[in-house]
Amino acid sequence: MKLRAATGLGKMDVQDSVESQVVERRRTPKQGEKYTLADFKNEVLGVDGEKMWDLLKFKKNLILQGSPGVGKTFSAKRLCYYAMGVKDDTHIFNVQFHSSYSYESFIVGLFPKDEGGFYLKTGILYDVCEKAKADPEGKYFLIIDEINRGNTSSIFGEIFSLIEKEHRGDTMTTKYKGIDLCIPPNLYIIGTMNTADRGLIALDYALRRRFSFYTLRPAYADHAFNSFMGKYQSRALAEALTNMVDLNKEISEDETLGEGFAIGHSYWFGYPQFDTETVHNILTYEIFPLVEEYWFDKPDKVERWKLRLGIM
Repeated sequence: MKLRAATGLGKMDVQDSVESQVVERRRTPKQGEKYTLADFKNEVLGVDGEKMWDLLKFKKNLILQGSPGVGKTFSAKRLCYYAMGVKDDTHIFNVQFHSSYSYESFIVGLFPKDEGGFYLKTGILYDVCEKAKADPEGKYFLIIDEINRGNTSSIFGEIFSLIEKEHRGDTMTTKYKGIDLCIPPNLYIIGTMNTADRGLIALDYALRRRFSFYTLRPAYADHAFNSFMGKYQSRALAEALTNMVDLNKEISEDETLGEGFAIGHSYWFGYPQFDTETVHNILTYEIFPLVEEYWFDKPDKVERWKLRLGIM
C-alpha cells in the first residue's frame, strides 16, 4: 500500500520509510549516554544542528525564533546535548520570562521574610554562573524560554555587556553592593522567541545585538519529516499534511501575517497512531482554533479552511 500526499508521502513505499534513518530513532539516548550529531538529527527535524552550535559557540548567546509548534524549546535542549557530546541535564538550566519576571529573580534581589524584614537571594543567572566558574572545563547552558515575554532591559539591568563574548570573565558589581557578577566563557545562553504572538514585547536592541538568531521553520516539506510520518500508513494523516503545506503557504503569503505565523510540525508528534479520529481531533481542537485567531476578521477565509480541513 502506498500513501498519497503532495508533501512527499505519496510516492514513498512504506517499507522504505521504515528502513529510513529517521524511523531508526526508536529511542532517545538515556541520561548520561553519549549524544552525537546523528542523535540530534534523529530527534530534531528540519534543523541544521552544526550551524546552530557554530553560532552559539562563536557568540555565546543564541536565540531560536519561530512560529508556534516548530519545536524551539525541544531543539534548544537537544542542542545542549550535542554541544556537550552527552545527555547531561545537570548542566542545563531553564527559566521562562513573563511580564512579572524581574531582575531580582534573575540576578539578585531582596525578598521578604515570613517573620518580617528582608533577605538577599541570588537568582538563576547568578547561581548558574557560580556553577560554571567552579567547573571551567565543563559546558553549562541557560535556556530562557519566551525571552521576549519579559522586559529584558529591566531583567538584565546593568549586566548587558557581561554576556558579550568579549566581556566573558569580566566582573561587575550589581546594584546590591558586595554582590559581584561574572559570566564565565563556558556558560552559553539560549533564548526562544515566538514570532507569531502580537502581544509580545519587542526585544531590546541592546540585547538583540548580543545574540545570534536562528529561525526554525515548519518541517512539512522536509524529507526526514515525511519519512518519519510515512511509517504510520495513514491516508488521513497524509491528506492532513498536504493541507498543512497549503495552509502555511496561504498564511505566509498573507500580508497581515507572514512566514512567522506558519503553523509548526510538532502538533503531529507524540501519537502512537493516526487513525481518522486522531487526525480530526488535532485539526479541530489544536490547529483550527489558531486559524480562527489568525483570520478573526476574515470569516470567509476561516469558513473555507473549515471545510478544507473537514471541521464539523
